[in-house]
Amino acid sequence: MSTVSVMSVSSLSMGIGTATRYLDLAGVFSCALLGGAVARTAGLDLFGFLVVGIVSGLGGGMMRDVLLQHGTPVALTDYAYLLTSLAGTTVAFLVLISEQHWNRLFTALDAAVIGFWAVAGANKTLAVGLGWLPAVLLGTLTAVGGGALRDVILGRMPAVFGGNGLYATVALAVAAVTVLCWYLGVPGIGIGLGVTLALVLRLAAVRYGWNLPSGLDWRPHSTLASLLRRRSRPATRRGGKSRSRKESS
Repeated sequence: MSTVSVMSVSSLSMGIGTATRYLDLAGVFSCALLGGAVARTAGLDLFGFLVVGIVSGLGGGMMRDVLLQHGTPVALTDYAYLLTSLAGTTVAFLVLISEQHWNRLFTALDAAVIGFWAVAGANKTLAVGLGWLPAVLLGTLTAVGGGALRDVILGRMPAVFGGNGLYATVALAVAAVTVLCWYLGVPGIGIGLGVTLALVLRLAAVRYGWNLPSGLDWRPHSTLASLLRRRSRPATRRGGKSRSRKESS
């Protein structure tokens, strides 16, 4: 490989790494905001805001780095992560806005963050020499771990376990696509494809109310399913009336 080719590959890698880092920080900021909004609904004081916001923003990445056992977690070596989470929490403390409004405001950003965190987690796992399964698992953990830790600290059922628009499912799909592209030798395409998939799936799940089954008696709650159920009910009633008339005659 020529010197020019080596320099081009190196520049591309640095560019992807820089873009991923800034989007990762955007995710830290938005998740810290949401953590602060949750802390407000729980009636916590300033210290509680800071703890919940920092855990929400940094928890997933720190769990991933600890499990990898490949150096100090990046949140402890790159001070921008801690400062960003503090900034997001402070904004949530100073501005009175509900958790529901934060969710609506940051739906698009949250979808992008799922993609970048899942992609970053999977790529970092593969880079240290682990296989496809750990990469998929740690990519998913990176995207959803902080929110789950936040909910556990507050004594709530983690939102990632259901009713949150396929949040963890999207992260799992993105991590799997990233790993597949890595093994196919096109990790750059995996980054773009993973982020695009996260945006499409997450926004569609929120828009149309897609959720995973919650039991054997589960029925889909999407807009399309509701319309189909509404159309089927009158036909059932008419059928019932016609049968009752035949029986009486």
